[in-house]
Amino acid sequence: MSQPSKEKVCLIGSGNWGSAIAKIVGRNVVKFDNYDSEVRMWVYEEIVHGQRLTDIINTQHENVKYLPNVKLPDNIVAVPDLLQTVQDATLLVFVIPHQFVKGVCEQLKGKLHPNARAISLIKGVDISNGGLNLISDMIQENLEIDVSVLMGANIASEVAMENFCESTIDRKNGEAFHKALHSPYFRVAIVDDVAGVELCGALKNVVAIGAGLIDGLKMGENTKAAIIRIGVMEMKKFSQTFYKGVKDETFLESCGIADVITTCFGGRNRRVAEARVRTGKSFETLEKEMLNGQKLQGTLTAKEVHEILKSKNMVKEFPFFTAVYRVCYEGLAPKNLVDEI
Repeated sequence: MSQPSKEKVCLIGSGNWGSAIAKIVGRNVVKFDNYDSEVRMWVYEEIVHGQRLTDIINTQHENVKYLPNVKLPDNIVAVPDLLQTVQDATLLVFVIPHQFVKGVCEQLKGKLHPNARAISLIKGVDISNGGLNLISDMIQENLEIDVSVLMGANIASEVAMENFCESTIDRKNGEAFHKALHSPYFRVAIVDDVAGVELCGALKNVVAIGAGLIDGLKMGENTKAAIIRIGVMEMKKFSQTFYKGVKDETFLESCGIADVITTCFGGRNRRVAEARVRTGKSFETLEKEMLNGQKLQGTLTAKEVHEILKSKNMVKEFPFFTAVYRVCYEGLAPKNLVDEI
């Protein structure tokens, strides 16, 4: 089948990151003749201030729950029905918590446009089949479409404020998405390393948990820098152990060290881990209290990584990842983190 005359973009997800990306995509598609000007965004329906969230977004052009005080372009249309969102879409942008991907894909099977391709902005890994799977591979295998990946040092609120930043997209099918996602303040580079880009995005959240614990303990910048370095080394070792062809230089891209730095100083995983030390409350409680409905990805990824390492009898080869896991799930005192590595 020939390519359609116009690409139609839709967004699967509408949290703070999804809404920040919607602002960019909504502006970009009207600049080019080969894009449909309407961009549908799938919104999990909620009642906010007595109104449906979709109605608020479509009338006020603002996601008042997840990205307040940021205006979205008028051509972003919030839709509560997933299948209606993807109808006739040729470019699907996945931006939901990784634990929900499988269920979403089940609903989408056999319902997509013949020319549909996807890009994943999802940071996490899947271990549901007993091994390590990339989220992009899960989407590709379930929906039988090409899937690219975008990762970078991109805190959603700062992207929404149009503060300059960079991101990294893989070349696999990335050029189809580049015009829709690239902007003067959101600079997108293309590299040849699907697995490396995606694993950086997932594993950096585990490093951020460790950095946040150090902040909570008030151990200072030297210790935090050491934790980050050790964490990056384990990210690289883990990625290159389980995926052949992951390139060293990928860790110097925005998806690598830049994303690690940003997350370890300003991300939600760092903030919640610091609060874990200061308050003594559980990660589950703090997620509910601090994240306004968003999900804490670092703890779940630490658990998934640990299960992979345990199954391969490699736990001792990754002392930092193991220590973070033990703080999160086995009651290891945060003050003992450094002793374990």
